[in-house]
Amino acid sequence: MTTRPKPYHHGDLRQSVLAAALDAIAADGPAALSLRDLARRAGVSHAAPAHHFGDRTGLLTAIAAQGYDLLAEALAGAPELRERGVRYVRFAADHPAHFQVMFQPDLLRADDPDLVAAKARASAELRAGVADLAGVPDTREAGIAAWSLAHGFATLLLTGNVDAALGGRAPEEYFRSLTGLLFTR
Repeated sequence: MTTRPKPYHHGDLRQSVLAAALDAIAADGPAALSLRDLARRAGVSHAAPAHHFGDRTGLLTAIAAQGYDLLAEALAGAPELRERGVRYVRFAADHPAHFQVMFQPDLLRADDPDLVAAKARASAELRAGVADLAGVPDTREAGIAAWSLAHGFATLLLTGNVDAALGGRAPEEYFRSLTGLLFTR
C-alpha cells in the first residue's frame, strides 16, 4: 500500500507572517526586519512573505494598515477627548510593534489603498473627540494639540522614559492626571 503525502497546508500564511514580523519588530525594531528571517520564524518557504507582501515595504505597509485599523477600533465609542487619549496610550502599550511602524512614513507605501483607508478611519475617530469641544475656535489645531500629547506620552512610555514618573501607576491613570493638569474638560 502506498501512502500519499499530506498536502502542505499552513493555515493563514499571511497572518502567520504578520505575527512573526510583529514579534521581530518588538524584539529588534523595524530596521532589523528581513523577509528571509521572517520566513524562518514563521516556518514557511523563503518566497512566502514576498508572495503575500511583495517586499519589505509591502509587509511594513500591511502592518501599519492593520495598526491603524486596530487604533480606530480602540478609539471608537470613547465618550470624550480625554478618554480617546487614554485609549490611544493603551493602544500603543498593547501594540508597540504596530505603533513603531505606523508613524514612520519612510518605511511605508503612502498611496497603498488599505493604508489610506485605515488611516482615514483612525483619523476620523481622533477628530470625533475634538468635534464636541465647546468654545474651541480651531478644532484642527486642538486636534493636533491633543494628538501631540497622547502620541508624545505613548512614545515616552514605549521607550521607557516615564517609567520612574509612573511610580507603579497604570499609564492610563497617569495620562488622565496629565491631561487634568492642562485641560479642564
